[in-house]
Amino acid sequence: MNTPFNEDPITPRRPGLLARLRASFLTGLVVIAPVSLTIWLIWTLIGWVDGVVLPLVPYNFSPNEYIGINLRGIGVIFFLVFTIIIGWVAKGLIGRSLIRFAESLVDRMPVVRSIYSGVKQIAETIFAQSERSFEKACLIQYPRKGIWAIGFISTTAKGEISRRAETGGQLMSIFLPTTPNPTSGFLLFLPREDVIELDMTVEDAAKLVISAGLVYPGNKDTAETVEKDAAE
Repeated sequence: MNTPFNEDPITPRRPGLLARLRASFLTGLVVIAPVSLTIWLIWTLIGWVDGVVLPLVPYNFSPNEYIGINLRGIGVIFFLVFTIIIGWVAKGLIGRSLIRFAESLVDRMPVVRSIYSGVKQIAETIFAQSERSFEKACLIQYPRKGIWAIGFISTTAKGEISRRAETGGQLMSIFLPTTPNPTSGFLLFLPREDVIELDMTVEDAAKLVISAGLVYPGNKDTAETVEKDAAE
């Protein structure tokens, strides 16, 4: 027997057909978009390299002449082989001598030497396999106290920077990247005590900067701390 105090249990409403289709469509986009964009970028880059390299290859050496089909990626293969040969020659005594001679000629050209030195420094920074790399990710207060930013520790300040800075302790060279392009940013010199080193890797910190704070690295200690705080 029902009374005015008896209430029907509230049953959750199942989403409609359009809502389910919309959710499935968005899920499909999340799966397809990264794969499609990656394939498109690679395909476009290969086509661009082919367009630059193939016109420089003698017609008699082009495989397209014998195959009769314009195969995408042939220019990339020529570029890789040519680059490997140049690198192998440059490591030898004759190659080093030729490079020094060529650079001595470039140093005598006022405008060309400025362009060459800038491009060379950029290329060495990006491609050269050396020990010069960011050591760790860190937290600093920038542009004022109370506002925190992610930076990358490059080196300890040396030379005139370290001597002339009016600080009693050691200075750290910090690169402060911008979002979403971490290749641009600011070079800051901060006292060591103002730099908080992070446990996350430089790669994880770069992902956090590029994603504008949307992609956080997985941290087991953080997860355990959250669970512990929730239990308490």
